[in-house]
Amino acid sequence: MTSLTERRKVLTDRLAELTARLREIDEELESHASPDWEDMAVEREEDEVLEQMGTSGKVEIAKINAALKRMDEGEYGYCVTCGDEISPERLDVLPHTPFCRSCAAAKAAS
Repeated sequence: MTSLTERRKVLTDRLAELTARLREIDEELESHASPDWEDMAVEREEDEVLEQMGTSGKVEIAKINAALKRMDEGEYGYCVTCGDEISPERLDVLPHTPFCRSCAAAKAAS
């Protein structure tokens, strides 16, 4: 079983990784300045992919920050919907999840 300290490390390591990746994406998006129309079209397509990656990264960062806050408040590992304990196996796979398996399934179905 993974300890709270180990889970915090996993989350903070992932947070650092995502932050660095978002910085790289921002730098890449700002670096485009091709005068050629064809190159600009390709760059724009690449920018859309980078923007989507950035958006998903920001969503994951928000989830990680929320999980870290729950840790600080002593609420980590408990479902924010029903209050039941989230299984350690689920937290091993999704350490930032705020939902137990049942509530996550119900949320996905709605």
